[in-house]
Amino acid sequence: MKVICDRGALLDAINLISGAVAARTPKVQLTCVKFTASKSGNAGEVTLVATDAEISLRLRLAQVDVQQPGEALIPADKLRQIVSAEDSEPTLTLETEAEMIHIKGQDAHFKVFGYQVADYPPVPDIASVISGSDGTKAKAVFTHNAGLLSSTVARTLFATARENSRYAINGVLMKRDGKKLEMVATDGRRLALCRSTLSGGGDKDAKTISCIVPTKALTMLQRLLGNAEENVQVAITDNQVFFAIGGGAKNEAPHSVLSSTLVEGAFPPYEDVIPKDQDKKVTFDRDVLSSAVRRAALLTNEESRGVRMNFQAKKKHLELSSRAPEMGEAKVDINLADYEGDDIEIGFNPTFIIDALKVISDPQVIMELKAPNKPGVVKSGGDFIYVVMPVNLQ
Repeated sequence: MKVICDRGALLDAINLISGAVAARTPKVQLTCVKFTASKSGNAGEVTLVATDAEISLRLRLAQVDVQQPGEALIPADKLRQIVSAEDSEPTLTLETEAEMIHIKGQDAHFKVFGYQVADYPPVPDIASVISGSDGTKAKAVFTHNAGLLSSTVARTLFATARENSRYAINGVLMKRDGKKLEMVATDGRRLALCRSTLSGGGDKDAKTISCIVPTKALTMLQRLLGNAEENVQVAITDNQVFFAIGGGAKNEAPHSVLSSTLVEGAFPPYEDVIPKDQDKKVTFDRDVLSSAVRRAALLTNEESRGVRMNFQAKKKHLELSSRAPEMGEAKVDINLADYEGDDIEIGFNPTFIIDALKVISDPQVIMELKAPNKPGVVKSGGDFIYVVMPVNLQ
């Protein structure tokens, strides 16, 4: 194999694909990136593949001059360090000699020991699961706009559990029902739900299908969804999910394909968690509320991390306050755009409120309340619902 690569494009691809490389593993091949250089007529491209045995990523790199097709298995950390360090070079040449990889710039020559490509595990391909050619056929295949999918992921991913013993809530539930896509995440103290309509359409009579996608896979997916205008093809099998980004036009192949094993287990019955009988409704300016909560949270600590929210119906006024022993007190007053219902005083973890406001794009948000010991609900438009449990205030 011999290829001349645009260094900047190669570094971007390596930075992306490094997320799928195994950090610690007895199988050294999984710490590598598989390079495949191919040529068709005058056009050449390089495909980079990485997997940690649970997540796999395949990237196509077109900014290359393929002088000799071939394959190589290159240690990811060294490849990344070398390409990053050669920051004055517009291009780099990669050439193989048995398992040795030569990386050359104008004034530098690196020799990196690689491994036999034949020892690299096979990485599943979305085309084969859609067609069923490898014996595993997708249960559902649909297309969505990258920008809409990225927004749906962002508005749920933040609420997933971190290292919780209930493994099923360490991921995001993805549910496709006809033309609707719903994603849900919870950590047991809050729940985020976001809905969107599939831009690529969908069979309205298609059976409902759901799966739990790992947090790591969705974090990587967001990095791949840089172009909001692209399409994303999603395929779901019994134990895997595939996301193919780009392509489609004139039968062009996708530039990125991410696949992941699914989280096993049953997701909690989230519909039962969403309150239906809230009798107090508050309309906020999103930025005003976010600023007020941030400021009130400045005098909180681990022992006293709640912010007290005192809603005054007649004045359409909210007083936020906090108190921490040996630290002091904070009080912030804001006027409310609209308020329906009686006065109420309730406490929330400020981080949970701020996290939700970060992912809401609408300038106005609605909060619905019932009682000081009942969960609050934050809504934005008709497609985002966020349920958050209150905290006890001393």
